[in-house]
Amino acid sequence: MISSSKIKSVDFYRKIPRDLTEASLSGAGLSIIAALAMMILFGMELNNYLTVSTSTSIIVDNSSDGDFLRIDFNISFPALSCEFASVDVSDVLGTNRLNITKTIRKFSIDPHLRPTGAEFHSEPVPHFIKHGDEVDEEAVEGSVPLNGVSFDKVSHEYPILVVNFYAPWCYWSTRLRPSWEKAAKIMKERYDPETDGRILLAKVDCTVEVDLCRRHHIQGYPSIRIFRKGSDVREDHGHHEHESYYGDRDTETLVKTMEELVAPIPLENQKLALEDKSNAAKRPAPLTGGCRIEGYVRVKKVPGNLFISARSGAHSFDASQMNMSHVVSHLSFGKTISPRVLSDVKRLIPYLGRSHERLNGRSFINHRALDANVTIEHYLQVVKTEVVTRRSSKEHKLIEEYEYTAHSSLAQSVYIPVTKFHFELSPMQVLITENPKSFSHFLTNVCAIIGGVFTVAGILDSMLHNTIRLMKKVELGKNF
Repeated sequence: MISSSKIKSVDFYRKIPRDLTEASLSGAGLSIIAALAMMILFGMELNNYLTVSTSTSIIVDNSSDGDFLRIDFNISFPALSCEFASVDVSDVLGTNRLNITKTIRKFSIDPHLRPTGAEFHSEPVPHFIKHGDEVDEEAVEGSVPLNGVSFDKVSHEYPILVVNFYAPWCYWSTRLRPSWEKAAKIMKERYDPETDGRILLAKVDCTVEVDLCRRHHIQGYPSIRIFRKGSDVREDHGHHEHESYYGDRDTETLVKTMEELVAPIPLENQKLALEDKSNAAKRPAPLTGGCRIEGYVRVKKVPGNLFISARSGAHSFDASQMNMSHVVSHLSFGKTISPRVLSDVKRLIPYLGRSHERLNGRSFINHRALDANVTIEHYLQVVKTEVVTRRSSKEHKLIEEYEYTAHSSLAQSVYIPVTKFHFELSPMQVLITENPKSFSHFLTNVCAIIGGVFTVAGILDSMLHNTIRLMKKVELGKNF
């Protein structure tokens, strides 16, 4: 059996009797300094242990969200009518989607970007509209030409006023003219404006009556508007509620439509009848000339374009009058990230998310300094960023986002002005990995701090104590 004396022989920490030790002021000072140093170094080590450490690497994109990418946007156009606003997508693989409506919402806004009503609902304008076969040889003039003064007078006089806003240079206006004039003549014969007075067909030349057409937010030609007495006369000037006609443009269809408009109105009572909602060819006209477009589209992960422009298969547009100025309220790529999640991750990685919505809040206004036909282009380079953490030897994905750089320009074009977002996705992605810290490593460093400071303080105390003893011997004249 091993005796206790043999066990004591391996004691690393042999004790010196207290009577054989001597306290000193220098030793007390060093002890206080050593204790403070231990506390400071321990705090620094604890802070380093609690701080998240990350490593960044560039790898080939291995996205788990498939071959398609979602683009969310909310963009306001002060001078583009919701009536013709179209969202189109194309890419280098040949994809060409026109007038996307399923995931898009439109709201009429005024020049100050304030909404003027509920959501603007409109079905896509038919790409094929039937026109009459009449040839304008007889120069039949059945409709009444209006100007700014006569328009206000006539609109208060007739229960139904149907106006063709046209431009002489427009191909579609030229095709409509014979049928329109013939239909106007037939309706005038059936419902004489003097004796019957229930309906009047008129026309406005928008190249002459520019202010009148602008007041009614006419952007495409020809635009057939149906004004009902009492519905478009409001206290706030310029606020109109009326309908736009998008049906066929042959004489027979036009006359049939006008007959349906007149039918609910009694001959001797010019009070406005309720709007006939059964005719799909008539839809509410936009209240103002601006439009806020919001929603999302899904695009392939290849270089492509997102276009927003005025589009119609049966209308013409005056490129010199189109203004594609806009304000980007929101534009982002990928899945929508909640603000709470993004805020939590940014506490760990402060620089993350700075370019997630780079264009948000920016305005791109054409003040006509470059003249007309100005297209506004945005060139976006998109890079995916993924943040993962390693816990219990397993990787856990914290967030997956797309950040982008943006370069914008205003340029003149020979075509109809558009707003164009050209995007290119990088084949590489940024991988940010959270590196976990070992608790055992933290304990080792704490022990090293305590032991190191204690040892260094002991060495300094010994050197200081011996130096003081030497100085005392010199003072007493005791040389050795």
